[in-house]
Amino acid sequence: MTERDDARVRKALQGKDFPADRNELVAYATDRDVDEKTLTALAALPDGTYGSMDEVLDAVPHRPGSVADR
Repeated sequence: MTERDDARVRKALQGKDFPADRNELVAYATDRDVDEKTLTALAALPDGTYGSMDEVLDAVPHRPGSVADR
């Protein structure tokens, strides 16, 4: 995912209860066996607790691959 894809993130986290921190979100998505691009985007979220899906979507980096490729 080179640009933010809200639909993928929404699908990956569908049914997740909030608030949740980055590690919880990544673990939830991993358990749901989502694609690597979406996991990369979630792993690139700033550390912190997110109170809603909208907060997660606002925080997902536009180019998460560049962070992971360092």
